Parts: sequence; structure tokens; C-alpha cells
Amino acid sequence: MSIAPPVSLLKTRTGAFPVGFRQGFSDWQKELGPLLEWAGENQFGVVDVKADAQLSVDEIRARGFRVGSVDLPEWRGMISPDVGTRRESVAKNREFIEIAAKSGPLNFFVVMLPEKPEISRRENFGYMVESYGELVPTLEALDSHVVIEGWPGPAALCCTPEGCRAILREFTSGSVGINYDPSHLVRMGIDPVRFLKEFVSAVYHVHAKDALLLDEGLYEYGNLQPATFSEPCGFGEMCWRYTLPGFGIVPWDRILSILAGNAYTGAVCIELEDAAFNGTIEGEKEGLLLSGRFLSDS
Repeated sequence: MSIAPPVSLLKTRTGAFPVGFRQGFSDWQKELGPLLEWAGENQFGVVDVKADAQLSVDEIRARGFRVGSVDLPEWRGMISPDVGTRRESVAKNREFIEIAAKSGPLNFFVVMLPEKPEISRRENFGYMVESYGELVPTLEALDSHVVIEGWPGPAALCCTPEGCRAILREFTSGSVGINYDPSHLVRMGIDPVRFLKEFVSAVYHVHAKDALLLDEGLYEYGNLQPATFSEPCGFGEMCWRYTLPGFGIVPWDRILSILAGNAYTGAVCIELEDAAFNGTIEGEKEGLLLSGRFLSDS
């Protein structure tokens, strides 16, 4: 049966950007057909999909939905000190891009995680530039982009203004850009509004996720060491946690206004990572619906 989104789709209250969500890891989100049916019933018209979805892009588009981003399959191998590993990863990613984008331009999502985090950041940065530079001709030919999310995982690159500025100097054609997620900036102590103002021209995709800074946790544990006798909540640490958009401290009205004022043409996709909602089908659906309502004021 053909599944199509409804005529009335969720759009952000400022900028009228289409609202969607990132495909999660829960079992109910793994089967594409039922997931799209639920998305359409609830006015979501955009889906971000995982790296195993290269054959799903055409299906998603054929059913009237927009693809926000697709995960590249190879991350760490692209930033490896071993030349053979880098070549294999480049070849696999290039083939994936060619197949996935054959029906139209796409954003290819990646976090710049090195294979060997113990190597110096400068050295890993060089491997990253070399590998992604080899993808540029393919990306340009298909009018597509690599979009970097600044999740500050172990030795991750391109998470801060310094790192983003450096990578964008290396790739000036626009084939490499940013997946803007303000929650990561908040937890790092980086002003998400100032960051967006500086890099908005390189933002091709946006994740709607928020964050809270936990004052009591910051006093009790600081922000440099793990706790000795306590465990952090899910999707967070002792002094911060991720939340639904609107439940944290991200100034969404200002962010949407900056995007609208700078001709952003992408989508805003909810990334559901909130311990109060993740973990059950009912909770995750409620979290996505609440997020959609907040972003659209519907």
C-alpha cells in the first residue's frame, strides 16, 4: 500500500521549515514502512535515516517524504593512520553516495571520529582532510553535501568553532558543511546563537535537540571528572543532560529567526535523546509529538 504524508505538514513557527525526525534505534523505528505510516499520520514530512538505508531513499521519496540526511557508512576508517584503511573507507563511502543520491541531492551525516584517538588531533585532522577531499568530486557531481555534527565524543574533530572554521577553510566549494545541533554546543559551553551566526551559510541540516545544565550536579561533581559513587542519567552526564526541544535552555526562536534571515532551505529534524521519553514505544512517540508541537506551535 502506498503511504504518503498528509497535505498539512508540520512546519516551524518561524521560517516555515519542514519538521521531521531522525530515525532512532528502537525496534519500532527500524522497519521503514510502518515508521513512514506513523510519520505521515502525525504530519511529519521529513526523515533522517541510518547508513543501512541506501536502498530506502527512493522509497521514502516515492511515498512523498523528504530525506533530511543519510548516515555515511564509514566514519572512523576515513580518519585512520593506515592508508589502506582510508582508501577502503573512501571507496565504500563514494559508492554509497553514488547509489543513495542517484535520485537527487542528499545530505550525508557524519561525526568526525578518528580510528586512533590517541594520535594527535593535528595528525588526525590531516587524515580527515585527505579522505573527505577524495569524496568532493562525487559530492559536487551529485549536488550533495557531507554534513558534520559536532558530537564531542572521544577525540572527535570539528565540534567547536575552531574546528569548524578549519574544515571549512579546506573545503570551500560547499560540499562539506555543518549539521547544526545546538545541544552539543550547550554542553560544551559554546554559545549556540553566536555559533549559528558565524556558520549559518555552511549549515545544510538542523537537529532539534535541547540540553539542560544541571547546577547541583556541576557543584557536586564539576565538569572534568566522572562521579565516584553516582551514575549519570541517560543521555547526559552529572552536570548536563539532553532534552526535547523546548525543555532545555536553547533559544529556539532566535535560532529559527537566524535561519529564516539567512535563506536556510533545509529541514529541522528532531533527534530524540531524552531519558524521560526514550525507552518505550509510547514514550518515544510522545516525545516526538511534543517536540513537533513545540517547534510548530500547532
